[in-house]
Amino acid sequence: MNRQSQAAVLFLLGAALLHAGTTDLYLRYVKAGLRPLLLAAGAVLILTALATAWYERKRTRREQAQAPDHAPHPEPRVSWLLILPLLALILVAPPALGSYSATRTGTALQEPLAYPALPATDPLPLSVVDYAGRAVYDHGRTLTGREVQLTGFVALDHDGTPYLIRMALNCCAADAQPVKVGLTGAIPPVLQPDTWMTVTGAYTPRTTRDPVNNGPIPFIKVTDAKPTKTPRDPYDESWNN
Repeated sequence: MNRQSQAAVLFLLGAALLHAGTTDLYLRYVKAGLRPLLLAAGAVLILTALATAWYERKRTRREQAQAPDHAPHPEPRVSWLLILPLLALILVAPPALGSYSATRTGTALQEPLAYPALPATDPLPLSVVDYAGRAVYDHGRTLTGREVQLTGFVALDHDGTPYLIRMALNCCAADAQPVKVGLTGAIPPVLQPDTWMTVTGAYTPRTTRDPVNNGPIPFIKVTDAKPTKTPRDPYDESWNN
């Protein structure tokens, strides 16, 4: 691949990063806090591509002026297949990780560093990670007597136990791991894996162990459950924050 082709690939890669960073597409790959770095990387790649193309064009003109009868060597066309993954990045948004990955990966719940005071909102919206951490490691002290609301996607264990799950990540989708909350109480009679749902309920001391890694899984006693749209950011970024 000659320098002009390299510049074209760099330009397309930069354009793909800018496209992802200026839309919600980037949330399928990295956490929201990395958006400025993604945009900066896209801009740098485009500037590099333009500079490379300008330099190569200038060099080619100079060589042609010095040797007008010299014909450039043809480049193999197969090298342009390198742009196909870039076009896929622009045109096809990958689905967020769901129940298939979650049920085959152990819960990643970790003990929180602190338990900030909760607002007096009723019902109280909490992330799955926040609820699970308070339920397991604080033994529900800040949850007792509160009506809470959680949103996540549904997964069914091998024995049919329903979980509400959010995939938590540190950096990007490649390191995403599930945090699971078991459902008990007024559960809908039919649950489809990967369905996004908002459940309202109360803390219960019931817990179980994840069959994959023996990690703790708390439960919530559901009083109401409704399907909901997939959130703009399907990953939970409160983990380890």
